[in-house]
Amino acid sequence: MEVGSSLSLMPEATPLYQIRLAVRRELSDLAAGDAVIVATSGGADSLALAGAVLLESQTRSINPIAAIIDHGLQPNSADVAQAAKNELSKIGYSAIEIRKVAVDVKDGMEASARRARYAALDEIARSHNAAAIFLGHTKDDQAETVLLGLARGSGTRSLSGMAQRIDNYRRPLLSITRAQTEAACDEAGIKYWRDPHNQSMEFTRVRVREVVLPTMEKEIGPGITDALSRSARLLRDDADALDQWSEEVFEELAPDSMEIAALEALPRAIRTRVMRKAIYLAGAPSGSLTAEHIEAVEALVTDWKGQGPVSLPGGVTAARISGRLSLS
Repeated sequence: MEVGSSLSLMPEATPLYQIRLAVRRELSDLAAGDAVIVATSGGADSLALAGAVLLESQTRSINPIAAIIDHGLQPNSADVAQAAKNELSKIGYSAIEIRKVAVDVKDGMEASARRARYAALDEIARSHNAAAIFLGHTKDDQAETVLLGLARGSGTRSLSGMAQRIDNYRRPLLSITRAQTEAACDEAGIKYWRDPHNQSMEFTRVRVREVVLPTMEKEIGPGITDALSRSARLLRDDADALDQWSEEVFEELAPDSMEIAALEALPRAIRTRVMRKAIYLAGAPSGSLTAEHIEAVEALVTDWKGQGPVSLPGGVTAARISGRLSLS
């Protein structure tokens, strides 16, 4: 199939055209000659993305490079990777890289595979001096992420879901549904792979996708996915504003010995962010703090009854000493 013919002549109302518009916005700030990495698994989401990026790159003289990450988690993973490469070649890609990674399972298969995949994508991007890495997460993925964050009870940042842009990663399809990516592949004649892991109830995200969201649609009414995606955008705006405010406050404090009176005067949302940042700076491992840890430190500031020091991850200790929150 020639990208310049069958793909590019789609009517404006089609799913493929809508995907092209979404991709166009994410390419608008890049310059001629820039390279971009398109993460491709062989599924409908990533192949629809790859087709749209290729089309939109041509008019901007941008160089798209398809990156296929083979996690080696299934017996036929090498065959799936090769099939994805073949399909990418058919639609017009000349630069395609297959990278096999070793998944070191530490905190669940999903998280460990994701960590290995992103590390490989970062390495590929560095090797090509790429300006951006494009990911095929959809509106459905966003809704699932928000529900998982809600179940963890991990706060505004988690409920805000995935960012449209973070560092050099871009997700053009967060306004596009999974059904649209499948329809786009069908109309363009792109053959995509259905990952059996995406049907396995062993994985929490699959249970959310196959059971929780359909049940919510049935019992509450249609539009749940749109509502969750919209809520994520609003919460991300709020979280970004609160993070910026807390950063400005943090710069004015001595992080290892903060005045209790200054902390008490802050809104709780800002105070807990400041304390979390100070604890990590004191040596707690990244991502190790739970809501329970922060609640215990919060009590030293706002509900102090003479309680002693609080032990935190990484050997960090928080204590109230002479009117100051001391971290050591």
